[in-house]
Amino acid sequence: MAWKNLTQTSLADAFIHQHEALTELDELNQLIDWKSIELQMITINNNPMGERAWPPLMMFKVLLLQSFYNLSDPACEKQLARDLLFRRFVNLSLTDPVPDHSTIWRFRNTINKSGLLQKLLDNINHQLNSKGVIIKNGQASIIDATVIQAKNNRPNKNAKGENTQDKEASYNVKTASDGKKKVTYGFKAHINVDEDGFILAQTLTTGSLHDSNVFEQLLTGHEEAVYADSAYKSQKHDALLQDKDIQNNILGRAYKNKPLTEQQKLHNKFASQVRYVVERTIGVAKKYYGLAQARYMGIERNQARLTIICIAHNLKRAVNIQRSCA
Repeated sequence: MAWKNLTQTSLADAFIHQHEALTELDELNQLIDWKSIELQMITINNNPMGERAWPPLMMFKVLLLQSFYNLSDPACEKQLARDLLFRRFVNLSLTDPVPDHSTIWRFRNTINKSGLLQKLLDNINHQLNSKGVIIKNGQASIIDATVIQAKNNRPNKNAKGENTQDKEASYNVKTASDGKKKVTYGFKAHINVDEDGFILAQTLTTGSLHDSNVFEQLLTGHEEAVYADSAYKSQKHDALLQDKDIQNNILGRAYKNKPLTEQQKLHNKFASQVRYVVERTIGVAKKYYGLAQARYMGIERNQARLTIICIAHNLKRAVNIQRSCA
């Protein structure tokens, strides 16, 4: 199927009263070379046979809007139908119909199964680097993980007596600072950010997997230093960083009958002053992008959502940095 043509504006668009509220996303829209993004998705729904499909670039922007405003698929459909800001961002005229929630769902699944989402994140990060927003030279990787509650997290039973919990999620047990144990049924998002809070790498696993199991997977190959909490401390990781000539700023861990030395305490204090950036980034993702709660069933669909949230976060972060430097 070919793509719908959305390049024409209607007479009705000419009568829209121009207000600054309609331009809130213009800076972000102008930040990225969207043609480059579109080229990466050129093969999606581009079969000349069949009904014309929504252009993939427009649909990708719909997914970004969904993340920016933490909307479900049905809520995103409604917002597209009635919000001029949304239509402006995705280039829909007042006379154009909008994709329904099932179309948004299918596109997200399609683009995820095509393996393009990570490539799109890499493309956008590369563009931000070329504009001097993300700095690769001397880059530091700050790594941490956070638990995400599953969509179906309670052990309820359906009419057939089957457990309705998400089968790909699992229990995570964490001891809080007050010494109490917190049990969450869900997933775990593993994230690598730089010192400016840009997300460089990410992955989603079941909730019970230990943080250290994906440490090497999160490294970019460009970092000169790595910061992480003591959960990532091991002889294997120390040797890995030494072999790659990467400065090791993983927090030291005290063991029974082997407390931290004064030097280790000073090192931990220094590293913690940098490591807070990843905690702040995770906090933003949970508060503003809804990352604390899974929206879909299974790792694959929630991995797609996590990647889109990371792209949305980096774009918003880039705009904020540019504004502060203006």
